Order: sequence, then C-alpha cells, then structure tokens
Amino acid sequence: MDTIFALATAPGKAGVAIVRVSGPRAHDAAERLTGRRPALRQATLCTLKDRNGGHLDNGLVLLFPEGGSFTGEPVAEFHLHGARATIAAVLRSLSGIEGFRQAEPGEFTRRALENGCMDLTEVEGLADLIEAETEAQRRQALRVLSGDLADIVAGWRADLIAVMSLVEVTIDFADEDVPVDVSPEVSAGIDALILSISTELNGISVAERVRDGFEVAIVGPPNIGKSTLLNRLARREAALVSDIAGTTRDIVEVRMDLGGLLVTFLDTAGLRLTDDVVENLGISRAKSRAEAADLRIILTDGTAPVLDPLSPQDLVLTGKADLISDYEAGVSGLSGAGVSDLLDHVRSVLSDRASAAGMATRERHRTALMSAVLALESARDRLGSLAEQTDLVAEDLRQAVRALDAMTGRIDSEDVLDQIFSAFCLGK
Repeated sequence: MDTIFALATAPGKAGVAIVRVSGPRAHDAAERLTGRRPALRQATLCTLKDRNGGHLDNGLVLLFPEGGSFTGEPVAEFHLHGARATIAAVLRSLSGIEGFRQAEPGEFTRRALENGCMDLTEVEGLADLIEAETEAQRRQALRVLSGDLADIVAGWRADLIAVMSLVEVTIDFADEDVPVDVSPEVSAGIDALILSISTELNGISVAERVRDGFEVAIVGPPNIGKSTLLNRLARREAALVSDIAGTTRDIVEVRMDLGGLLVTFLDTAGLRLTDDVVENLGISRAKSRAEAADLRIILTDGTAPVLDPLSPQDLVLTGKADLISDYEAGVSGLSGAGVSDLLDHVRSVLSDRASAAGMATRERHRTALMSAVLALESARDRLGSLAEQTDLVAEDLRQAVRALDAMTGRIDSEDVLDQIFSAFCLGK
C-alpha cells in the first residue's frame, strides 16, 4: 500500500499538532526529516529539516512497529508546534517524498479494519466517540469502541456454530441411525438465541436516541409562553417572542446537555384554527414533530389542552404561571416558576429510557440482527420435520451466521464501508 500522511489533530492554531504517517515507508519519513532513525516506542526530541536542509521545527518523533500501531502498519508521528505555517511546511515536505500521499478521510481507521486491528462495530464506536457531545454519548461510544458489542456478537456466533454442529451431525449420518435425537437441544439453542438477539433489538431505538439525541416538543395555543419558556431553557434569545398570535411558524430547536443526555427542545407553532395558509403549514409541522418527539410539554391556559398527551409521561402545565397564584401545575419562562421541576421530570424520564439502551446503536445493526432472527425463526419452524428438512435448517442457521458476520465486518459490501468511512474526519 501507499504510505499515507495527514494532520491527526484539529486544524488551526494550537499549542501542539500531530502529523501521522502510516505505511511501509513511514519510518523512512522520520529518517528523511530528522537525519536519523529514532528508537521505537520512545518520544525522541528531534530537529526536523526539509529536503534542502532548511529548519522546519523542533518536535517529538514517535515510531511504532508493524503490528504495534493503530493501523497495524509501521507508523511515525511528528508532534509539532501547532502553527499553521509549521504544519503546512511539514506536510509539504512529506508530499515531496516518492510514494507518499495525503490520507483520505477515515483512511487510517480503514487500514486498522483491513489489518484486523479493529472490527466494524469498533470502527463505528470510534466515529461515535469523536462526535460525542455528552457524557452518555461518550460512555456508550466507548463501550462499543472497547469491543463490548463485538464480544456479544461473538458469543451469539459461537452458540450458533454449536447449534449448527448438532444439525450437521444429522446430515453427516443421514444414512445411519443417529443414537440421539438432537431436535430438543437444537430447539432450545435457537430459542435462547432468538430471545437474546431480540432483547438487543429492542434496545436499539433507545441507543440511537442516546447517540443522536432525544427530542422534547413544547406545544400549546398561541401566546401561552412557549417561546419564552424555550428562551429560559436555552438561557438566550433563541426564539422570537411577541404578543402577536402566530409569530412562531417554523420549529425553533435548542440543543442542550441535560443530565449527560443530549436533548433538543422544540418550540412549535401555536395550535389554533386559522385561515392563514403559511401559519397552517407551521401548525401541521408542529403536530408532526410533536407526535414524533420522545416527550411533550403541553401548555394550556387552564382549559382543555389543544393536544392530548400521547404518553403518560407527557407534561400538561398551565403556561404563564407568573400571572397566577397557583404554581403547582404551571410553568413560566418569564419568572422561571416551575422550570426546575419541569427539567427534573424530563431528565428523570429520559434517563430511565436511556437505561434500557442496548449495545447496538445503528440502523445497520438493526437490519443485521433482524435478518439473524428471521433466519433463526425459519429454522425453528422447520424443526418439526428435521429429518426431512435437515439441509434447509442448516442453511437457515448459516444465513443467521452470515447476518452476524455482517455486523462485525467479517463480510460486508464495499458501499457499506464507503458510507461508514465517509463520516470520518481527515487524519482519522
């Protein structure tokens, strides 16, 4: 393969910048720029020079051997002063070495995958860790990156292979009397796998919410204090506040870290009957987003709410509670009355839901696990006539194994890999 290089730290001015080089000639790059071969796995302070002997920088150089690096290849890292000009000069010097080229986004991680240093679930965990904004996202991504999901899938695969071996015995001795009927053991193994995989499937939706963020919609009639409440939650003027009904027509979103969870609060158009075509479009959007949200805060003027709760955990509160003496079931974005209790409720509800999150976090995982369950269910349905359908049961089990292999990248299509790595930043 080519020897590739890229800035591994964030672009821009910084105290320290790291340029990573990976490939068969990575150590040659260190020798070319420093005039010597630094020791492996030791940070060595070196003077870096260009091909003409011009002084580039003074920095630390680290060399990692093949099989002992992130990518599994020989790797060199240059820890430089983080000036843009310094970084550009070093990258220019590396590009002038024959056989060297700039890495593409995610190419270092892709090489780690191809060299067996990571599996596909760990790659996705790394991508999620890079994007993590909250503590819950960090913990979830780190578990996947650490191989917890891969270990679960490996356990399922091992159990599947054990079940397959029992079925294969029946095939191998089709013309002989098999001393023991394996159907009960095969059936028990399949049932246990279906239960375990289905449990993980049930937790994917919540895990996706932890990764992408929960949504809480604020709904109610016009001039009930929705925008003022959103501004209070955001601690800034995120939404336009006006006494004129119908001011909010589009959905205003505010993202915040709530108890370690990423939560997006939605200010929606006031729900009412109107002849205004544009406002009606906003009302239609408001209803759709409210129905799709994880939780709703329904503000009322003390009469029946304009939207019925869709969940027992939805909050129905009197808006503009600063204008009334009873704050018990009210909230005010203007005075802050009831806001703390509101946030405590939202935090408690969403934290309880997040606790049910599984290790699988993506739609790709859902598809693979569903395929495995369907194949296992097909195999179970054929067990009643195992003697006549042994080959079909074995093929169903092989299909389930292939579905699990797709989870970890043992088998996968190139377009799936391209989609995953396209989300990575340059230098990772």
